[in-house]
Amino acid sequence: MSIFYFFFLNVRMSFEGNKDSFVHEQHIIEEQDRMNHISSTNEKEINEIVYALSNFKGVGQHQLSFVKGAAIRVLGKPDDNWWWGEIDGVKGYIPVNHLTYESLQQMYWEDTEYFGNYGNLKIHHEMLSDRPRTLAYQSAIKNNAQQLRGKRVIDVGSGTGILSLMCAKYGLPSQIYAVEASDIVEHTKTIVEKNNLGEIIQVVHGYAEELKLEERVDLIISEWMGTLLLFEMMIESVILTRDNLLKEKGTLWPSSANLFLVPCSAHAQYSQKMEFWDSQFGFDFSPLKPVAQQEFLHKPVHNHEMKPEDCLSSPVSVVFIDMKTVTVAELEHYMHHFSFQIQKDQVMHGFASWFQVTFDPLGHNNDVVILNTGPWHELTHWKQNLFLLDEPINIKEGEIISGSFELYRHEEWRRHLRVLLKFKKVPNEMKENWETGTET
Repeated sequence: MSIFYFFFLNVRMSFEGNKDSFVHEQHIIEEQDRMNHISSTNEKEINEIVYALSNFKGVGQHQLSFVKGAAIRVLGKPDDNWWWGEIDGVKGYIPVNHLTYESLQQMYWEDTEYFGNYGNLKIHHEMLSDRPRTLAYQSAIKNNAQQLRGKRVIDVGSGTGILSLMCAKYGLPSQIYAVEASDIVEHTKTIVEKNNLGEIIQVVHGYAEELKLEERVDLIISEWMGTLLLFEMMIESVILTRDNLLKEKGTLWPSSANLFLVPCSAHAQYSQKMEFWDSQFGFDFSPLKPVAQQEFLHKPVHNHEMKPEDCLSSPVSVVFIDMKTVTVAELEHYMHHFSFQIQKDQVMHGFASWFQVTFDPLGHNNDVVILNTGPWHELTHWKQNLFLLDEPINIKEGEIISGSFELYRHEEWRRHLRVLLKFKKVPNEMKENWETGTET
């Protein structure tokens, strides 16, 4: 599931070359500017308790500092952006956009936004319209229908219930728990009853990781994937549900996942953002290029439809996840060192990424099912992601693009990601020294 609302993704790239070098950060959103000072207020004290959505470090003597989850007493509301509050007897101003009336044990701020969006039909229309995505799950279910008979299944984040419906129709398990935290769940119940599958499918409104069952299940099925594979971090719910409720020899679908990366050309996208400013209606607009670079190139291009010929090397897996063994702690940081050998003379405009998931068979004679969102496969709603460089670089066949990819889970906005890309170009004339480790 991939939705680009309020998506916080930092990407820092650094490039070492003979002529070009740059370091920049990319931001999908910008955090609201912090107010440095605000005058005191005479608002009447109102004595409400709110909770901190994230850490905040106050500026100056009039602002309070606090950590995520802290309980704060509201004493006044002088305006819509800043309230007057108290923590442990210390009074000061608190930013309203860091506050909630619900404790973090009840609801994280990301969850309010996240599940609010999945309560709307638009997102489910997009996902159900994605035939490669949905047919991959259907193939896994139909291929293993015999092994599903009489089994117990949890559908984590069931949405409109399509995966539960398929399991019930083709596999005839004894019980399916379709667990969904968004408000779409009320419609899911109606859909299940309309299709006469209420005896098999039990629709549960809540978090799958909080589900209590008398016995463990045989299969956990979920469509948890997002942009860069992990955005939205729905995978955490799947992991926790696995630990709580999956049998020791149970199965997860998907069973494994890979995030791929490749250097690429993207002339059309770069031209639309940068060369556009060279001339407009006979006038030189080039002074706007630095502004365009900051505004357009410091944001990854989502929904990028990449052509296979734009790949400048063979893609490599920079993240691998085994759903049977991965832990929540491992989601905090992934790192991979890469070395791409360029396959053609071309201009490199950046890197592209996509992912692949596999569905392990339940029987020895059944086939593995693969869903790949890359450019050699039928387009999905995830499409691909493009990270444009500030300045394209010329590369030749045989040259090496060497570096590292790091993916971090954001320390505060827990459904969001940070990415760090470092790389350098190794020209053909320097490859021998580079391969032997000789200093030049």
